Amino acid sequence: MNRQMTLEKHAYNHYIGKKWLVLIILAVTLFVTVLIALFVGSSEMPFSEIVKVIFGGGGSAQRTIIFNVRMPRIATGIAVGLALAMAGCIMQNVLRNPLASASTLGVSQGASFGAAMAIIYFGGGTQISNAATNAITFDNPYTVVICAFLGGIVTTILVLFLSRVTSVTPSVMILAGVAISSLFTGATALIQYFADDNKVAAVVYWTFGNLGRAGYREITLMLTLSAGAFIYFILNRWNYNAMESGTNTAKSLGVNVDRIILISMVVATLISATAIAFVGTISFIGLVAPHIVRRFVGNDYRFLIPGSALMGAVVMIGADIVSRMVKAPAILPIGAITSFLGAPLFLYLIIKQGKRKLYD
Repeated sequence: MNRQMTLEKHAYNHYIGKKWLVLIILAVTLFVTVLIALFVGSSEMPFSEIVKVIFGGGGSAQRTIIFNVRMPRIATGIAVGLALAMAGCIMQNVLRNPLASASTLGVSQGASFGAAMAIIYFGGGTQISNAATNAITFDNPYTVVICAFLGGIVTTILVLFLSRVTSVTPSVMILAGVAISSLFTGATALIQYFADDNKVAAVVYWTFGNLGRAGYREITLMLTLSAGAFIYFILNRWNYNAMESGTNTAKSLGVNVDRIILISMVVATLISATAIAFVGTISFIGLVAPHIVRRFVGNDYRFLIPGSALMGAVVMIGADIVSRMVKAPAILPIGAITSFLGAPLFLYLIIKQGKRKLYD
């Protein structure tokens, strides 16, 4: 009997050890990716010079490039990747649908509509900051951020309201999200149609996504919200594990399923809408990152939540590196890069999901 217990304990420790190894590898990968991102740039700064700057040396121009341009961009990528990936991971659990994420539930589209309203009607405004480069800046960026945030929040409120009123199963919420996404996309196109060319250009520019928009204050806010969300999600890790077996099973184990679904959706929407509001539309990170990590750690949310967060940061920084290298010194829209990464996986999941029963 003791031998059997020893073998079982050894097997369990081996099982846990493999999952911790995955998290360690992801953390190391993120560290290496950040180093590469510090090196990549149009200034072609030698790596030795970057090291000097990090440790307090280097010239003023080099310090400006590292601390005012590259580091804020990298920190923004990490903050956005953490937020979107964690939100996608939790949404997929509470909605019991592998296709759930901020982009598929309409949060991104709602935020885009809010930003468009701010730019065109609410004094967000736009101006050409450099006639040679046609660079676009916003007169009142916080108006755009607030409206984009409210647009993302309103989208989730509508999805949850429809689900409560019609008493549909959580998996059908994704269909409501698709419908509301189409509604906001159409509304955004309609208000652009009646706007002048400069404002339409500003709306399009915002939807491209740009990691260079956020400063250290915005980064701190995103990281603080993500840290609070992470604590809440981790404290409920066993509830999420129970819900993987179905809501009836979770209820039989004493989980307050309705409360967990509501609060988790609100928290996930809060962090994802905040991230999208500051940087623009970033698609598929919340869909891609959790599914990649799930292949290595399974559906154990003790490891899936932090693993998804790390993978989201890695994917975001990696996409930013690609956006800066493909056509240097120009920087490609980060939203387009993440869409290219996520669209194939999204199609794969749709095909795979189509072979299963759609409704609970």
